[in-house]
Amino acid sequence: MSTVPPGTPCWVDLATPGLDEARRFYPELFGWTGRVDPEPEAGGYTVFLLSGRAVAGAGPPAVPDQEPIWSTYVATDDANLVVGRVRRAGGQVVVPPFPVFDRGRMAVFADPAGAAFSVWQPMTFGGTEMSDRPGTMSWTELVTPDPEGAKEFYGLVFGWQPYDERPGPGTYAAWRLGDRVVARMVSPPAGGSPLDGPAYWSVSFAVADADATAARAAEQGGTILVPPRPVPTGRQAVLRDPEGALFAVTTHPTPSRQG
Repeated sequence: MSTVPPGTPCWVDLATPGLDEARRFYPELFGWTGRVDPEPEAGGYTVFLLSGRAVAGAGPPAVPDQEPIWSTYVATDDANLVVGRVRRAGGQVVVPPFPVFDRGRMAVFADPAGAAFSVWQPMTFGGTEMSDRPGTMSWTELVTPDPEGAKEFYGLVFGWQPYDERPGPGTYAAWRLGDRVVARMVSPPAGGSPLDGPAYWSVSFAVADADATAARAAEQGGTILVPPRPVPTGRQAVLRDPEGALFAVTTHPTPSRQG
């Protein structure tokens, strides 16, 4: 079981019509192995493992015409309570809470700008078992044209407190829950969003070398959407997998040692 506190991103998974391709692409890119859920109703849902620990998932899309997408799950003690908070804050309930076998309960929501996110109420499965290491979730980031509205919405729903990380034009902010940074937020790029929607949550995976990982992704049938470049948290590339799902990879700087 994960001990991730409520209000903290605890899991990411991929909804894709190309599940077999995802089972090939991501293990080759990150060194993952796949564990396929034996339940027939799971539709081949696969938990990706790194060193035997769960780090991400992949499954079939909820509807046939759904675009391939990585989704962020935020931990909660009670998914039903989140429904009320989302509605009062002006968001939308996309999929009401429902059980996922004996593993937990989930629900899907959209914020007022249209960015979709999920919540996870754990039972036998707590979510990611390893993070902030190469091949694991590094962080999740909201891209939105309405940062002020997002600050208010996620504060009301999860109790997140925003603070600006980078001065200057545009928005680059982080959210804290207590003394921990739990998510980040940016304005859409000047040329427009790489996705069709105006707002979305993206996921970044930590890697030892963003340049090498981006090159390897392209060799394996992926696309380099934004070449590796410096960002406030290190060096990052934005990629698409062979089916078109967007994700990022980030190399974080190694802390210098004195003496």
